[in-house]
Amino acid sequence: MADDKLGHSGNSRQTGTPSPPGLYISQPAFYISPMTPPKPRSDSDNPLLTRTFAVPFDRIKAEHVEPGIDALLADAQDRIDAIAGDTGERTYDNTLGALERATERLEWASGIVSHLESVATYPELRSAYQAIQPKLSAFWSSVLLNERLWKALQILAQGSVASALRGVRKRHLQKVVEEFRRQGAELDTAGKERVAAINVELAELTTTFAEHVLDATNAFELVVEDEARLAGLPDSAKESARASAEEKGSTGWRFTLQAPSVHPVLTYLDDASLRETVWRASNRRAAGGDFDNGPLITRILELRREKAVLLGYVDFSDLVLEDRMAGTGTVAAEFVGDLREKTVKYVERENTCLEAFRAETNTQPGTMRPWDVGYYAEKQRAALYDFDEEKLRPYFPVDHVLEGLAETVRQLYGIQVTPATDLPVWDKDVRTYKLLDADGTHLASYYVDLYPRENKRPGAWMDSLMLNAPAGPHLGLICANVNPPVGDKPALLTHREVETLFHEFGHLMHHCLSRVTVRSLGGTNVAWDFVELPSQIMENWCWEREALDLFARHYETGQPIPGDLFTSMTRTRAYRAANSQMRQLGYAAVDLALHRTYDPATDGEVTEYVRRMLQPFSPVELPEDFGFITSFLHLFANAVGYAAGYYSYKWAEVLEADAFTRFRDEGVFGQSVGRDFREQILALGDSKPPGELYRAFMGREPRLEPLLERQGLTEPVSS
Repeated sequence: MADDKLGHSGNSRQTGTPSPPGLYISQPAFYISPMTPPKPRSDSDNPLLTRTFAVPFDRIKAEHVEPGIDALLADAQDRIDAIAGDTGERTYDNTLGALERATERLEWASGIVSHLESVATYPELRSAYQAIQPKLSAFWSSVLLNERLWKALQILAQGSVASALRGVRKRHLQKVVEEFRRQGAELDTAGKERVAAINVELAELTTTFAEHVLDATNAFELVVEDEARLAGLPDSAKESARASAEEKGSTGWRFTLQAPSVHPVLTYLDDASLRETVWRASNRRAAGGDFDNGPLITRILELRREKAVLLGYVDFSDLVLEDRMAGTGTVAAEFVGDLREKTVKYVERENTCLEAFRAETNTQPGTMRPWDVGYYAEKQRAALYDFDEEKLRPYFPVDHVLEGLAETVRQLYGIQVTPATDLPVWDKDVRTYKLLDADGTHLASYYVDLYPRENKRPGAWMDSLMLNAPAGPHLGLICANVNPPVGDKPALLTHREVETLFHEFGHLMHHCLSRVTVRSLGGTNVAWDFVELPSQIMENWCWEREALDLFARHYETGQPIPGDLFTSMTRTRAYRAANSQMRQLGYAAVDLALHRTYDPATDGEVTEYVRRMLQPFSPVELPEDFGFITSFLHLFANAVGYAAGYYSYKWAEVLEADAFTRFRDEGVFGQSVGRDFREQILALGDSKPPGELYRAFMGREPRLEPLLERQGLTEPVSS
């Protein structure tokens, strides 16, 4: 998917780099240091100019970025001009095949730069990254708006060669022609110029949006000197906070807006005032001051709306959803609305029960506020199910979890994960692996970057650094921001963090197991409301005893999770599931509303509009200064990203809950069903329509009921 990044729900998939047409346990001895970037001696020394499998992360510096991308842009443009200017007979190979090859080096290099800016940024690299964004956007726009190239595609599509195409090549031609048309190939000169200008501005604005979120995240810290104020906080969180303070030369306990710091504060800390401070800071990142994203959002939405209308669509949602499973914004909105109707009565029951529980405890009288919900929910969960999530943490040392990922896919797909020692990395903590098929074929290699850093953006994501059609080897990565090791202990993860790693690994398998003969249709280059199926279905193995016993072992004793603790854990899976679903539906509804109907002239300032929109989805009253939208990377850190597509998480969750019933019925490690999922879903990318792939795997259309049953949202609710 070129430079797009696939992220976990609640985290991020983002980049400012536009996508091309055709539409993402070893310890290496070297890593990139952002402190002393040497000057490149000449173009021949620029590591971005040679597309290599072993990406030279130890040699790529900020000074390489602009000259390298400039050279590759010129080379790609020459190749595009040659395709467009070819006066001979049009064939698949000299037109579409040549178009695939023309931009391959540029896609690789721009993806590498985008990745480094996400995980190892520094001022010079950020400046270089900002400098190439307009150039890349202008280039991709020029390809899609190239009149001679468009005519060449039409000649090919209308000729005898096209009528003879079959399978993936036929689909490739259809999708490229549709994409050119959808992006403005049929506009007049003035219209094309305006679309190109919009694309450039969107690239610049969304890049700045992501940078503001990172800067606002790093700008906050809360140092607590009095340990008594940390009552309720687990020892693991206190140890991490103490280590963070020591790292900064402070005394006391330091808290940040990184997820491993925020989550325990809002879940366990008794001091409501501290919870409020962290909650407000987290939900007002980039909502004002030097990193204010509010004006950027307004302008991004305005440009997206203008582009959609210019291209002949009612709104931006219809533009981006035309080639997805939903098809239109109306269908997506109806899906969200229907699921909300099926959920709301259960939300009301959950909230009534939580309010009653809080009243019984009577420790902090008064109205429950947003920073109280997670705290009291955790206490209620513990009381109802005799469950303390912290008791699970010792069973999830990070090395065991990574080994569990490897063993899970070995049993499911017959593949082998081994350490790789020949891949340079960008940070000393990054791990590298090799993925082998049963016969020893090298399928892919990948990187794992686990821990938060100030030069790394928040969230969790997968990225496809190299897709070599059809047989690979491919190159990819997963990144997260999980709890790092503290002192002499290994990194001990929460169960939710384990789910996150399994989720991103599911995306990675979609990439690594691709066998599509056309690169731009391989791997995760699928409809956005289908792409989360392989990732979300992997989370199920975090709840299965048979799977957990492969890796969930106490880091000191080596014992598996005790039976009573496992039972308590599984009983909590549906705890407040209605509220969890309603929160995701709220984000989806806001996303669609912003891209379908929002008008600042009538609806007012965007952060206030979003607060009003989200209020019906919230269990408590949201404060007037609620600024969540200004750090919503999914929607605004990319020219498209998840914009008008956040519903995809729920759409794909319906698919994965239904698809997992085959594993449940035939065995969670059943070789037959694992082989079918690999061959009929993971290997085929976008070589066929997603609905066709799904029906081939399940033998029928998807059903909503398995999701609702798993969430406990089918039981009657007493009045």
